[in-house]
This record gives sequence, structure tokens and C-alpha cells, in this order.
Amino acid sequence: MLFTILQSLSSCRNTQNQDHFFFYFTYTMPFISKIQRQSDYTLFSSATPIVIDNGASYFRIGWAGETQPRVVFRSIVQRPRHKATGEIVTIVGDHDPSLMKYFDCSRSGPRSAFDSNVVYQFEMMEYILDFGFDRLGATGSEIDHPVLITECVCNPIQSRSKMAELLFETYGVPSIAFGVDAAFSYKYNQQHGVCDKDGLALCPGFNTTHVIPFVDGEPIYKGCCRTNVGGFHVTDYLKQLLSLKYPYHMARFTWEKVDDLKMEHCYIAPDYASEARLFQKKSKEAKEKTRCWQLPWVPPPTEEPPSEEEIARKAAIRERQGQRLREMAEAKRSSRINELENELHGLEFLLKQLEQVEDSDIPSFLAETGYVSRQEIESARIKVTQSLRKAKGEPKSEQAETEKPDSAANEKYSLINIPDDMLSPEQLVEKKKQFSLKSMSDGRQRMKQKRYEEELERERKQQLEEEKRLENPELYLEQLRAKYKDLSEKVEQRKRLKTNGDHSNGNNLSGGIGRGERLSAAQRERMRLLTTAAFDRGKGEDTFGAKDEDWQLYKLMSKDNDDGDEGPDEDDTELARISSKLQDLDPTFVPKSENGSSQPAEASRVRPLTKEDFQIVFGVERFRCPEILFNPNWIAVDQAGLDEMAGVSIRRLSCKDKGLEQRLTNSILVTGGSSIFPGIIERLEAGIRMIRPCGSPIKVVRALDPIMDAWRGAAEYATIPQFHTQTFTRMDYFEKGEDWLRSYQLKYSL
Repeated sequence: MLFTILQSLSSCRNTQNQDHFFFYFTYTMPFISKIQRQSDYTLFSSATPIVIDNGASYFRIGWAGETQPRVVFRSIVQRPRHKATGEIVTIVGDHDPSLMKYFDCSRSGPRSAFDSNVVYQFEMMEYILDFGFDRLGATGSEIDHPVLITECVCNPIQSRSKMAELLFETYGVPSIAFGVDAAFSYKYNQQHGVCDKDGLALCPGFNTTHVIPFVDGEPIYKGCCRTNVGGFHVTDYLKQLLSLKYPYHMARFTWEKVDDLKMEHCYIAPDYASEARLFQKKSKEAKEKTRCWQLPWVPPPTEEPPSEEEIARKAAIRERQGQRLREMAEAKRSSRINELENELHGLEFLLKQLEQVEDSDIPSFLAETGYVSRQEIESARIKVTQSLRKAKGEPKSEQAETEKPDSAANEKYSLINIPDDMLSPEQLVEKKKQFSLKSMSDGRQRMKQKRYEEELERERKQQLEEEKRLENPELYLEQLRAKYKDLSEKVEQRKRLKTNGDHSNGNNLSGGIGRGERLSAAQRERMRLLTTAAFDRGKGEDTFGAKDEDWQLYKLMSKDNDDGDEGPDEDDTELARISSKLQDLDPTFVPKSENGSSQPAEASRVRPLTKEDFQIVFGVERFRCPEILFNPNWIAVDQAGLDEMAGVSIRRLSCKDKGLEQRLTNSILVTGGSSIFPGIIERLEAGIRMIRPCGSPIKVVRALDPIMDAWRGAAEYATIPQFHTQTFTRMDYFEKGEDWLRSYQLKYSL
């Protein structure tokens, strides 16, 4: 693969493309240096024509008289922006995906100069011609060689005149000749004895398919016909089928890769219905015709069970790590104990000093120590003592347990036990606050004690259940199942009542749930209250609210009696606990889902990917995709197929000579890129025989080289001495204008 940066040929002509570069990546042509190309270009005289096969798929350019074109590349142009410099570059032809990472291609995809098989984007065509002439070795601002360029059958005059304008005014060529590619291919094969002077040329190309009748070696364009189906549509159809069949590998199906798969695996079935039945029955013949494309796949690494030595080594490592952590924890604990002991000694020493201080000096002494009162020092000593015992792992003494709440209560709520007549107004307010705080604190203590008792009761029940299970496991399991069944029925009944209400609708015999049944009892009560209030309000003067009893309606409406907003009750909690226990004890137990059906509770596991998951299997796609050449209506193109087009072309000639029709069907040449599918010759013979009279001679042959024969035929035609009489010069173009091109027709039999 080559990566060559070429200066635009148009920069020599000082056109608008002078700031851009051309990048060309090719896979087919050998590398020839620019000096060698320019040297070869000068070897040909100015009278030697340049032959161009301007196809919708590939562009081929070379010299007249040679057997192979000098340059071949795809007729596509892409203009992305360079990520580093931001400069817009022009890429002509095939590209290397590994080098495209340097360009931003999100806003510029590959573009073609063709619409169907007619050139209409002449800006893209200029890029293609620039690159083709540069690779051919042209160095000057003008091309001083005659040009023979191919075009489609019955090319519109607008496209032909624009091409002539581009070649004459932009490149300065001295003369031009236009010819049909299928006609050149037919003449080339006629000279080699493949076909006769009278015959049909069937050309399934890239975008379209043409049929051209030949009489005495000349094409009869009034008998031509065209179908807008070609190799591009076959590739696109195959890409769609593979993307639908393997959506998780869609990124692999690039247009270029699918086109290669089409050329490698697709074939034309002799009888589509019979071939499809073979694959439907999965016969042995169908398996032999199936192809497989293996995508890159790396098997996941298999984890082997560790050996005994490895297990012992890991256990030793864990033991060393655990020992290191224990030593670190012990060192931290010792440091903490030392800190707490020093702090405790300091507080005790402070209390001893405080006993020796006189009462008048106590405030100044406490101000130096940072404490407010003796009680604060005592409280700090108690906390440090408890922390020290906790750090040493000693159990709490009952004296400390009783001493802490009493001292804390006396310190926090010191005004509660003092009579009101002995307190000031400010102290009375503070007493009320302390009384409220003490009430809340006592409530929290009671709740804490209640939770503790419930936890003890729960542990006691669990211990009793465990004893029952160990005593008689089968009986215990049976009782557990019965309890689960009763609880589940109870929960389902409550949910049913919550959904349907207290009674069922007698009109609903089918068991369905109407709107009235979906309301709960509380919701129906609120609706009754609203209806009654609205009914009473409409009886005359609105006196609602005059009585205090009326306002009770809002209290009743706002009262939430709907159990749907509450959390799970005791039955749901107990049911979940029993279900969990049954799952642990009984492997065959399957809990019920919310809708009442028993389903496996285990989560679905993702299957590991295997080699078969990365295989693309081509079965019916091999012959289904090229079948659109014979049945275009499969892709919504309401036109004739390839075999029907031959009959249409013969009927358009309107000839009374039956011998001519027989000569035409006796020499049918198939050319073009889509004619290389295996089985197309046999299918065409069978299809044409169906539309021709019985006993008509039918002979279908394939061109020597369906892809290159068009260029080779044009190269041979450009070497005959009478070629210059079939061209029109630049002087004729400037004098006669584009109207002269309407009557221009190349003569192939010279």
C-alpha cells in the first residue's frame, strides 16, 4: 500500500484548487516514481491519443495501442479536514483506513461524480482528471494529446457538452472523441471471434444495466434499453441483509468489504425457487454451498485451578499480612492507652490540686486550666476512664453505668427538682426547656430499651426455630412451607381487596376489572363525600361553611386511609423472611412472583462468547442478492430484468426480417463488472429461451475480460488511421459551440 502526496495539477493553472493536496492510496497499481512517469510521458508524440474509460466504479487511463491502462483507481473523491493543521485535503480513489485516523471524515464522505451512470458533478470529475493526468506523467499546464473518453449509452447533451468544456477549456486538449464503453467491448470481442457483427451486448454495470443491439458492427441506439440496477445495488442489498442478520457485527460490514464478499461468494441460481427450497430443507447440497467468514476472535483465557503449592503460598502471604496488621493494631492500641492514662493522671492531679485551693481562688484557678467548673472536670474524668477501659477491653462496671446517667442528668437538668418559688423568671424559662428536653430524652431511652427487648425476643425465636429444625428437619420444613402458603394467600387477598374494593361488580362476569373496582374503599369514600357536597351545594343558596360540622368534611377527605401508600407491613416482612429461609434450606423451592406465577428467582447469566458467535454464514444470501438483476422489483425498482431486456430490445427494432432476430439472439455478449457472477450465462440462456419462439437459436457468451475489454477496445480503436476523422477539435468547439455535439456520433466500423 502506498501513501503519496501529489501537488494538484490545477495549481499549475492557478485555479481555485491551488491550496489543496491530493492523497491517493492504491492497492492495485505498482509504484512508479514521478520522474519515471514524466519520462514515459515524453516518449509519446503529441499525436498519440490518451484513452480514458470513465466508469462509474473505476477510472482507467492509458495510451492508445497498449494492452493495459497505466492508472486505475476508484471514481470517488473525499475532502476531509486534517486534524492537526485544519487544512482541507482531497482524497481521490481508494484510501487506507489506517491513515484515515489523521483526518476528520465526519463531515465529508466519499462522493462520486456520477448520478446513475451520467456525469453530473464536474467539480468531482475535475479532481479525478487532475489526478489521472498527473499519474500519467503530465507536467505542463495543458494536455497536448487527443483524448478518447467513454460515456454511457445515449448520454445527455448537457453532460457531454460540460465534459467537452472541461477538457477543452481547463486542460486544453487538441481534440476529443466520445464512445460507448459497451460498444468498444463488443467490437474488441468481435475482432477476437467471440461474437458476430449482428448481436446483442448485455452490460450489467455498476449503477445501471444496458442492452445494445448491433447490426453490421454498428450499435442501433433506438433499440437500446436500460434498467437502473447494477453491481452497486447488489452490494448494498447484501450489506442490508448481513446487517439485519448480524446486527452486533454491523461495524464489520463496510461497503468495500461487502463488495469483496459479493465478488468472492455470490452466484446466480439456475432456478431461484428450487435453490431456495434446498436451503429451506437444509439438505446436504445446501450445506455444501454454504460459506463461512470467520471474524477475528481471541478465546478467553481459561482459569486453571491453583495448585496446592500456590494455595499454600497465598495462605502464607495472607498470614504474614494479617500478622503485620495485628502488630500495627496492637501498637496503635498501646499508644492510645498511654495517651488516655496520661490524660487520666492529669485530670486526677487537677482534682487533687482543686481540693487544696481556697474557694475564693477557684475561679482564677479554673480559668488557667480551661475548665468552667468542678463538675466538668469530673465528667471529663469519667469519659476518659470509660475510654481507657474500652481500649483495654475491660467490661463496663455497673457503678460507672449508673454513675454516668445520674451525673449527666444532674448536670443537664439541675433546675427540674428545684421549686418554682425559689427560681427567678429566667430560671423558670430554663426549667421548662430542661423539662421538655428530659421528656424527649426519656422517650428515646424507652424506645431504645424497647428495641433492645425486641431484638432479644427475635434472637430467642430464632434459637427456638433452629432447635426445632435440628430436632426434626423434615417436619420443620413442612411447617415452613405451610406457613409460607398461608401468608402468601393472605397477602394476595389483601392486595386483591385493595385493588377491587370490598365487593365485586356483578355486571362484570368475565372477571375483568372496571374503573369502579380499581378504586379502594378510602378512595370511594372520598368520592362519595365530594359528590354529596356538590349535590347539596346545587340545591339553592350556598351555605357550606356556615356550620362547624361542615369543615369536618376536609378532615375526612384529607384522612389517608389508603394502605397503598404505606410501606410493607408485618406479613410482607415475615413472608420475605420465610421465603429467604426456604431458599436456603430447600433447593427446589421457587418463590412466587408479584403476579402470582412461580418463576426461577436466579438471575439470567450472560453466555460467554464463542468462536461461532464471530462467524458470518452465507447461505441464501449468496444467490438472493444477485437475483435482483433479474427481479429488480425486490428492491422497489419497477423495471424489467436482465433476460426480459433482451426481448424488449429486439421488439424496439421493429424489424420484419426474422433472420435478423435469430442472428441477434445467436450472438449475445455479456460484459461489464456484474457479468462475472457464476451461472449468469446459463440463467440468461434459460430466461431468453422462455420469451423467444420455440427453436430459436440462442447463444450467450461472456466477454474475454468483462472489466478491461472496454478500455482495450477503445485503445485499439484509437490506433486506426481514420481515428482523427472521428474527433472534433478545439477550434470546431469554439466555432460551432455545444449544439454541434448533438449530432456527433462515433462510427465503430472503419
